[in-house]
Amino acid sequence: MKILILIGNVPDTTTKVRFNADKTAFDPTGIQWIINPWDELALTRAMDLKETTGGVVSEIVVANVGRQETEGTLRKALAIGADKAIRIDADAKDAFYVASQLAQVAKGYDLIFAGIEASDYNGSAVGGMLAEMLEINSVSAVSGIQIENGNVKINREIDGGSQTIALPLPLLAIVQKGIAKEPRIPAMRGIMMARTKPLEVVQPIAVEPKTNITVFTLPAPKAACKKIAEDQAKDLIYLLRDEAKVL
Repeated sequence: MKILILIGNVPDTTTKVRFNADKTAFDPTGIQWIINPWDELALTRAMDLKETTGGVVSEIVVANVGRQETEGTLRKALAIGADKAIRIDADAKDAFYVASQLAQVAKGYDLIFAGIEASDYNGSAVGGMLAEMLEINSVSAVSGIQIENGNVKINREIDGGSQTIALPLPLLAIVQKGIAKEPRIPAMRGIMMARTKPLEVVQPIAVEPKTNITVFTLPAPKAACKKIAEDQAKDLIYLLRDEAKVL
């Protein structure tokens, strides 16, 4: 069984967001780039499956759409334990464009993992689009996955509870928090091995994006904190009810 993990290259979640002068593009100066957290958990779960299924999983490949500067993120995925990385040499313009590029390298895999969203644009669209382009089944909100007798058993969160379903392969699983407890941290041996693992660079295909960003706008700054004396309950109720409108 071959598993493909879609890897997003995103700013560290503690990054202070900045834009260029005319607010038409993200300013990457001084940014620490990381694996998208949901994709990192997906990779962790894929590694668990490879180690616990007695050779059922033969290969784990990671792929992303990005320029050369994203290779550090892919190398980290290789250090965690992926066998091979694929980088499609293009800017990630929008979800349709990214899914279209990934579709050219995602054929032939039994199981594909996609994070439920990216922590930068929060689009939540690439996984579903890719499954449609590949004409394979997809399941969203996946929080648990097992491989049994050539089929995949999936746990997913639904309104008011959880659901367990079994599906044949090939399959694209859109995973969320719960798919793994904690992301794996690369060991020194893994970091050294990652230097020699294959990282294939693929040229992009001609695809027109469906959306175009015209301007970015930061949210309004939060209002100053108001302190209420402990004996001024009426003032607190007024602020909560009439200003914050939470009562």
